[in-house]
Amino acid sequence: MLMRRVDSGNGRTCEGWSSMRAVVHDRYGPPEVLHIEEVERPIPKDDEVLIRIHATTVNRSDCALRAAEPFFSRFLTGMRRPRQGILGSEFAGVVEVAGPSVTEFNIGDRVFGMKPWKFGAHAEFIAVQGSGPLARMPEGSTFEEAVAVCDGAILALNCLRPGKVRTGQSVLVYGASGSMGTAGVQLAAAFGAHVTAVCTTRNFDLVRSLGADEVIDYTQEDFTKNRRTYDVIFDAVGKQSFAGCKASLKHGGVYLPTDGLRNLALAAWTSRIGDRKVVFDLPPKFTKKDVLFLKGLMEAGKYRAVIDRRYSLEQVVEATKYVELHQKVGNVVLTVVT
Repeated sequence: MLMRRVDSGNGRTCEGWSSMRAVVHDRYGPPEVLHIEEVERPIPKDDEVLIRIHATTVNRSDCALRAAEPFFSRFLTGMRRPRQGILGSEFAGVVEVAGPSVTEFNIGDRVFGMKPWKFGAHAEFIAVQGSGPLARMPEGSTFEEAVAVCDGAILALNCLRPGKVRTGQSVLVYGASGSMGTAGVQLAAAFGAHVTAVCTTRNFDLVRSLGADEVIDYTQEDFTKNRRTYDVIFDAVGKQSFAGCKASLKHGGVYLPTDGLRNLALAAWTSRIGDRKVVFDLPPKFTKKDVLFLKGLMEAGKYRAVIDRRYSLEQVVEATKYVELHQKVGNVVLTVVT
């Protein structure tokens, strides 16, 4: 299909395509396998938009896929080498081209969203479906702020909604200063819950500013031994277990994990036996509705992006090494267009 670029109006096609810079890995391994290459620029289909990316993120999923950890993930990503050489799910940028079937977006629109499962955001351009998890950026936000919204927040939504978090409940967020943790604190507060955030003392002011009512320093106090109970425990970093948290749940309470295959079995088991449940809904869902929901929260002043560090695209190895320290607060952003 041949398309022609236009500079204004509602034109939809574009002629002449060139290469783009992208972060590529053609083998599994440490962060150093990542390198920048000139690759073919994607050509959008009739129902897609081509976006010039201004900012993207590096998260723990990118790190796991690059390293092929756990090993069985190779059955999905490629046994000997990765089938998808460009990582990155989240992006914020400007619509460069819109396919003829796209009616919601026009050239020049500032947009943000995700391309789950297929990735490709660690690059200068990405083609995504107009009907997918994509929306115009929140009013007043920068590209870096917008891109740091979806990373963590949609995954947190995928946990909190099935857990039916609501007004009046007590919710404990373990790992409250990470990407999913900062999202979980804000979302639980937006849903009307009383939020207890577990992190380190140096992040107390941050999580309080995000809506936490109480804070616990996990290096000083083990919440599972303080005899307090909660309606919901959201483990945002995968460091807890249902067995360890069960006594800290009220009758009818739920434990919300973010990973761990054992939790699939526990979710099925506890749905039938006992009054404390594991709720673990897989696979996660990534929808336009959720992106629009987050946009609305931002514009209402009920959600804000938390950015730890910013790197250029050329610094992707350094950014990845920092993420793998497991000490980041909120999100790590890659700036593609300065």
